[in-house]
Amino acid sequence: MPNADYVIVGAGSAGCVLANRLSEDPEVQVLVLEAGGKDGSVNVKIPAAFPNLFHTGADWDYATEPEPHVDGRRMYVPRGKLLGGSSSMNAMLYVRGRPLDFDLWEDQGAPGWGWDDVLPYFKRAENNAGGASEFHGVGGPVEVADQRSPRPLGTDILESCVAAGIPRATDYNGPEQDGVAPFQVFQKNGRRWSSADAYLKPAMKRPNVEVITGALVLGLELDGDRVTGVRYSRKGQESVAHATREVVLSAGAINSPQILQLSGIGDPEDLAAVGIEVRHELPGVGRNLQDHPFLGALYEVNDPDTLYQADKPKHLLEWAMKRTGKLTSTVAEVNAFVRTRPGLPAADIQFHMGAAYYEDHGFETFDGHAIVLGPVLVSPQARGKVWLASKDPTAKPRILTNSLEHPDDLRSLVAAMKLAREIAAQEPLRSKIVREIKPGRDIVSDEDLEDDIRKRLMLIYHPVGTCRMSDTAEHAVVDSELRVHGLKGLRVADASIMPVITGGNTNAPTMMIGERAADLIRGRVGITAGAAS
Repeated sequence: MPNADYVIVGAGSAGCVLANRLSEDPEVQVLVLEAGGKDGSVNVKIPAAFPNLFHTGADWDYATEPEPHVDGRRMYVPRGKLLGGSSSMNAMLYVRGRPLDFDLWEDQGAPGWGWDDVLPYFKRAENNAGGASEFHGVGGPVEVADQRSPRPLGTDILESCVAAGIPRATDYNGPEQDGVAPFQVFQKNGRRWSSADAYLKPAMKRPNVEVITGALVLGLELDGDRVTGVRYSRKGQESVAHATREVVLSAGAINSPQILQLSGIGDPEDLAAVGIEVRHELPGVGRNLQDHPFLGALYEVNDPDTLYQADKPKHLLEWAMKRTGKLTSTVAEVNAFVRTRPGLPAADIQFHMGAAYYEDHGFETFDGHAIVLGPVLVSPQARGKVWLASKDPTAKPRILTNSLEHPDDLRSLVAAMKLAREIAAQEPLRSKIVREIKPGRDIVSDEDLEDDIRKRLMLIYHPVGTCRMSDTAEHAVVDSELRVHGLKGLRVADASIMPVITGGNTNAPTMMIGERAADLIRGRVGITAGAAS
């Protein structure tokens, strides 16, 4: 039976950070349990190949329940099941979120998580190609790069955004997010740079770190109100990993609440429905689910320099030999944060735009050259839930996002689709567009746009919130130091702790959570982070 000071469940965006930072002390033993396998697939390393990982063994391959406000469709929820977690299968877009997001966390009962508190952790993590500044760091483990081989069409998209009235953004990861700019990316020399690359692999060289892959967690071991270890199955054999100090759940917004519920920690009604004895009543477990819904405005173009047929051997050879070319693309290369109506405190829409046809998560193809102008709803009002379908740990949990439940969410997306058309109508894009593929020129009225949105809406892989952090809020699961309310020896440190979803892609803030969690566990908050700033 393995023993360690700290047992970390999940080698994902936050778990890898924790493994590295906690093991900096050579006297501390760290054990990481990861359900998936290694990250050696070429589809992990090649940036543009990330959709090839969907619906594979590297994917938990979840789907929601039929969504009542999206024509009763089940919506796909990919989650990384390998070293690096979802940072090994995402689109590598470096976005922190808005300062007001973190100030809102603090206002909702999480002291110490305001913008001024978390900025030093973002900076400590970074090795930013833009150099050191008041808002950015260098020398950290996370490679934040400018795009290596961006498509020229990206410049056309950016210029057309400016012509449509969207200002240029000088630094969308600084204090002011609004505007259009090229994405910065999690890459090093044209290949993916995941949390495993940045944090876990260096840590695995230390003698005080052990990583066990293929370890499916069955539940937590409790002795009264103290969590003492983790039960897991590997190759058909059950074991217990004992934690002499703490267990840290970093399994993500779907799996962390699932593990709590399997352990009898959660809403008594939910647990009773699947025949699980209540060990600790905590009704908020699995509630407060949020994700960013999106869809694409898709256009055929006459410019041949798109990602169409980027998988041809010549492009693969260029990537293999030089780490340049089309395969270094993250598909979405241009980023724009916009407010669709007056009076909003921040952008409600983030555009992901690029020289590619991207529909149905990359599974629907188009035989020709195309671009996507994809609005993402970054401040959704809808709240959902994760709960057990069965007490069988191998059974997938049930997920419901309630996407578009709130009328303002649909209102924002309708306005965003209209703005996408305004962008497409500006030069230099206008001269390069052959036709609008989707929604299509017959979709004109607000009612038609609403129908199209319900028909095609997707989730953009940012589930958060299901183990909400707050010292005071009803249904909070962890406190501001990430300790599970009412239990000892157990913390949660991943995207599930976000009280409110950040305005933008969630990988960078999840790594920040890992950085700050490590200091909280070590009692170093305000010391290490302050020195890093």
